[in-house]
Amino acid sequence: MKVVILAGGLGTRISEYTKNVPKPMIEVNKVPIIIHIMEHFSRYNFKEFIIATGYKGKVIQNYFKKKSYKNWKINIIPTGKNVMTGGRLKKLEKKLKGIDNFFLTYGDGISNINLGKLLKFHNKHKRIATISAVRPPARFGFIKLNQNKVRCFREKSSLDEGWINGGFMVLNKKIFKYLKGDETYLERYPLEKLSNNGQLYAFKHEGFWQCMDTLRDKVILEKNIRQKKHLGK
Repeated sequence: MKVVILAGGLGTRISEYTKNVPKPMIEVNKVPIIIHIMEHFSRYNFKEFIIATGYKGKVIQNYFKKKSYKNWKINIIPTGKNVMTGGRLKKLEKKLKGIDNFFLTYGDGISNINLGKLLKFHNKHKRIATISAVRPPARFGFIKLNQNKVRCFREKSSLDEGWINGGFMVLNKKIFKYLKGDETYLERYPLEKLSNNGQLYAFKHEGFWQCMDTLRDKVILEKNIRQKKHLGK
């Protein structure tokens, strides 16, 4: 089963690094984050990758020219710099012709999500799209006030947060009917329309998940990887 990785964004919130390399190539414990992501898919025997590049895409191309990953089949497709997520996926339609379902993820998030169970869930419910639902890591403590008196104080748990899209998805080929031009954000009209039509399901993941949008996220992610929290069971 093919795995599409969207790796073309600008990564402006972590510009300390993205001024030199695209976000998927930022090293997390001396390994580009995109490699951590691909290794996780490989653990479940999903080893065919299509990487959709954009901003500083040649950095990704040059990396894989120099590195040898014999057990992986890697196809790097330039999809333009100023292209949104849905538009970037739309440009891969011909490359995915004849394929009913495929994985889609972003090049900036790591999880120990069980990809086999995610795929099984998608196949069972037979919807156009299945997203992974995760709880974002909590950032702040919680207090309850009665005027100036603190009635309750505790450290905030991820359970205090709502569910969000964790970025690990399984999509059916029918998704391309919902994608228009380069300006299409996958996360807006396409997924919203699918939700309204009853064609969007969510696979709940309670385990480890961490994106890398900021320098703070990078530090947290490096700590978690050293503790091997990203390794699936």
